[in-house]
Amino acid sequence: MQELRPGLWTWTAAHPDWTEDEGGPQGWDRVVRSYAYDSGPSLVLIDPLAPPSLLEGLVESKEVAVLLTEHCHVRSSTDCVERFGATVHAMRDAVLRLSLPAHAFEQGDTLPGGVVAQLECYPFEAIFWIPAERAIVTGDALVGGELGLHVQPDSWLDEGTTPAAFRDRLRPLLDLPIELVLLTHGDPVLADGREAVRAALDA
Repeated sequence: MQELRPGLWTWTAAHPDWTEDEGGPQGWDRVVRSYAYDSGPSLVLIDPLAPPSLLEGLVESKEVAVLLTEHCHVRSSTDCVERFGATVHAMRDAVLRLSLPAHAFEQGDTLPGGVVAQLECYPFEAIFWIPAERAIVTGDALVGGELGLHVQPDSWLDEGTTPAAFRDRLRPLLDLPIELVLLTHGDPVLADGREAVRAALDA
């Protein structure tokens, strides 16, 4: 588990459902990334997969919440509920697709730890904003890899959504003073996050 800043951690794990068919330039890597944010009263876990044992020492006397960027990133949420007594939070349409109880949220809602559901990519996917860290957290909308930070492959777009329309949907992110871009697919961007997002949207 790597500490990015005091109270903000990340870790990686191999996704158990990954196959070689899902790799390649239009796919995603087997190793995915999760985050933990300690706001003080709350410990927020974002898209957690295989939560490391080091989290046990952070949980004491805190509310634990799992925030899902989208329904496909449910990952080890059930384990977090059982181990930490966590509550699970997901976009309204994502809740309907989950196999475990979850609280629904919408764009603009403030979630546990002061995390904001900043932008609705789809009714089942959101980008989070952590104001205290000037960080966005994105599931599939922005990804990393050999190409650096880039918008999700066109093959991932929802039916009826064009690449240009999707980029326009993400442009309100540029109104934020982004320093960090925390990716669940790829390494986080730890400096000049706003410019990195701008470059990805303009590519």
